[in-house]
Amino acid sequence: MPSLADQGMWLPLLLKDLNEDRMQELGMRMTAEDIYSINEGSLKDAIVSFGGYCTGEVISSKGLLLTNHHCGYGVVQSHSSVENDLLTNGFWAMSQEEELPNPGLFVSFIVRIEDVTEQVLEGIDANTPDIKREGTIKANMEALSAAAVAGTHYEASIKPFYYGSEYYMFVTETFTDVRLVGAPPSSIGKFGGDTDNWEWPRHTGDFSMFRIYTAPDGSPADYAEENVPYKPKRFLNISLGGVEEGDFTMVFGFPGSTQQYLTSDAVRMLVEETNPHRIAIREAKLAIMDGYMQASDKVRIQYASKYASTANYWKKWIGESMGLERFDAVGMKMKQEEAFMNWVAQDADRQAVYGNVLDNITTELQKVKPANLPYHYLREAFLRHDGLNYAGLLYQISSTPAGAERDELVAEARSFLKDYDPVVDKAVMREMVSMYYKNVPEEYHPRSFKKASDPVEGFYSGDWNTEAWLDANLSDLSKALNKTSAVKFLMEIQQMYVQVREAYNQPQDRIDELTRLYVKGLREMNADKAYAPDANSTLRVAYGQIGGMEPADGLLYKHYTTLDGVIAKEVEGVAATHEFYVEPKLKELHADRDYGRWTNAEGDLPVGFLASNHTTGGNSGSPVLDADGNLIGLNFDRTWQSTMSDVMYNAEICRNIAVDVRYICFIVEKFAGASHLIEEMNFVNEMEPAEAE
Repeated sequence: MPSLADQGMWLPLLLKDLNEDRMQELGMRMTAEDIYSINEGSLKDAIVSFGGYCTGEVISSKGLLLTNHHCGYGVVQSHSSVENDLLTNGFWAMSQEEELPNPGLFVSFIVRIEDVTEQVLEGIDANTPDIKREGTIKANMEALSAAAVAGTHYEASIKPFYYGSEYYMFVTETFTDVRLVGAPPSSIGKFGGDTDNWEWPRHTGDFSMFRIYTAPDGSPADYAEENVPYKPKRFLNISLGGVEEGDFTMVFGFPGSTQQYLTSDAVRMLVEETNPHRIAIREAKLAIMDGYMQASDKVRIQYASKYASTANYWKKWIGESMGLERFDAVGMKMKQEEAFMNWVAQDADRQAVYGNVLDNITTELQKVKPANLPYHYLREAFLRHDGLNYAGLLYQISSTPAGAERDELVAEARSFLKDYDPVVDKAVMREMVSMYYKNVPEEYHPRSFKKASDPVEGFYSGDWNTEAWLDANLSDLSKALNKTSAVKFLMEIQQMYVQVREAYNQPQDRIDELTRLYVKGLREMNADKAYAPDANSTLRVAYGQIGGMEPADGLLYKHYTTLDGVIAKEVEGVAATHEFYVEPKLKELHADRDYGRWTNAEGDLPVGFLASNHTTGGNSGSPVLDADGNLIGLNFDRTWQSTMSDVMYNAEICRNIAVDVRYICFIVEKFAGASHLIEEMNFVNEMEPAEAE
């Protein structure tokens, strides 16, 4: 396939020096200044971190915000009940007065990015002990951040890059009145469900819409009736020109985490030990939740978001391991390490600096190995477990004096119980305890595991996980809690985790220090090559081209899908909650080919497309932009074979999946009847309508 890309997620601040020429070579018609500028409005001013876990983009002059359906899923769930099931039926505000507030939801814009490496590393040299280095860096970062936002309502954070070789400061502006505008029914927003997750061809309308509100003077403000729609410095134009093989594309967003610089030994541990056990834990959780969700609509709604969240990385880790094994990531890393050591051996000064770095990383990895399984089991099986988290919340409530802080904790607890079922929770806990007992060495077992009595029955004894306990006074709640087995079990898990985490993190911290040196050497060895830093939830640009792929011998993926594929996947006669249910109205629109102006050149309705942009978690909801910076799609996934890109990117096989903006507009206008939202948007490159046959 002709699709080309460069590995990496690049800092927009550095595009001019590192990437502009290459991006224009691939077809971009903008400059780096068009993408990121602090003096003029630029594309960065339309991009937000959505809730701190996804990306969103402003698409109108009235603060209309677009992100993924799965990013807004928890919000939609919070407004849903059995009687008013917005997850199944969808939601559309037909006026601004109908838009729904969401306490706790926020969006953050980047005001500016600064290279502060020199200031952060002031007072540090090659001989500075690690403890002093850490303390000096922390103090420098705190002082710089405070000075950068003094006298403003902005916030500042400084993040390390290349394992601490460089530091950049991100000054942000956050808005906390973000209201739900619209979301399609799950039969569209999650079409294909877990079966199609991380797969291609894809036919999912994975989008939802929100609106940012401000105080009347335009400043950030919590929800209030007098608030007004946000007036953006920049919003994205929407291109209806479509996508063709080889077209330049760019993804602009907040990718969460990658591990591009793992050594061969670390990749081997990931593929052979860590991933198989994490996959098994989540697979067991999913099977239990699914059984109860199938049997009860109440449980289905309560656990919809939890199930989706659990399933997402379960399948991701499966694909990641498959890809890394298929493309021999361990072997490729070993070749890179061999080339590096050959380069080191050619110079005595290099040998003095880098000669032992890879051996030292291997030594530290051997120290990590004994704690690896208990560390990941504790995190996956218990620290993410609802019952344990709620027990911890109750304990926090019981030790917090009466007042506003305690009231907030009680409100959090009541909200938690809305989506909690003790029967489901107990079944999951029983399986987690069993798996931990079988797979983790006995020296890492909490005391309860070693007793003859059933720790799970003990944990759930009493009625502490009901709302009645929240009405107790502090003294009674504290006494009652201390008598339960739940708190004792919680304390044992927490104590074991502290012990295991120290055993895991101590050598891991040393590995990070050594990796900083290794990456420094790689960049020195290939001084003419740009190395992208790992993702760390900061604003990044990835670029590539529209293109299909060949995932296996004899199998070709076309670069786009259409509504015809949705209809072909339908499973007739199933409930509306089935992952391949097709809405009757959508079938009518398809039968009549009533697509309006949202068709491609052939008169078909496009749904999704593939491109070679390097993406990861956190890029969900990121805009996919064309060569002129216009919105052509909404990033929401990768192909299963592409999940390896967190560790090793391969331009031949790695593809991000986007929902075509024309399908989004079709659903908003033709399916939902929310034409008032279409009227807010600005369209470019509109094609002439295809002639009817």
